[in-house]
Amino acid sequence: MTRFGILGSGAVGQTLASGLVKHGYEARVGSRTAGKLKDFTTRTGIADGSFADVAAWAEGLVLAVAGRIALDALELAGRANLTGKLVIDVTNPLDAAPPEDGVLRVFTGPNESLMERLQDAYPDVKFVKAFNSVGNAVMVNPSFPGGRPTMFFCGNDAAAKAVVQRILEQFGWEPADMGTAKAARAIEPLCQLWCIPGFRQNQWTHAFKLMA
Repeated sequence: MTRFGILGSGAVGQTLASGLVKHGYEARVGSRTAGKLKDFTTRTGIADGSFADVAAWAEGLVLAVAGRIALDALELAGRANLTGKLVIDVTNPLDAAPPEDGVLRVFTGPNESLMERLQDAYPDVKFVKAFNSVGNAVMVNPSFPGGRPTMFFCGNDAAAKAVVQRILEQFGWEPADMGTAKAARAIEPLCQLWCIPGFRQNQWTHAFKLMA
């Protein structure tokens, strides 16, 4: 699998697209607004297009939009363009409300996750949750005094997770497979925890480390 389409043209999508190209993959970025990525494509050589065009071209996808519009983005990509493909789900179920004492609100309950909602809506898609618990500034080849940080990931398809594990390793992470899609119930809240030092102390370049 060498061709990845990024559904989402913000900083996270651009960072992951550039990281994939850095490590030998082909990447294109999907946007809902034509011409939005002109400067980015000129600077990087990474092509852009509509969600549907990018999804049709890609062998695998990265879903990098705000969680509240994740289903809308998949609909724009087109069910036929997604069926059977890996989708690396970077989304979090964050509400639009401001944080309370640094804690962001979410629109999911304690016994569900956004990725499970996406998987239920698109049962033929191979969703793998990853990259949701860190900021885009350190997503690709982070450097910390304590060594490689941990990236937790999960999903129902073993082959899809193997692809994501390899990408995580190439990107400089220690992958930690947490099991099936149900584990997203625990992985998605890590975003809230990760953001607290940012909102309270303006520290945004940290990451988690699993010690054994």
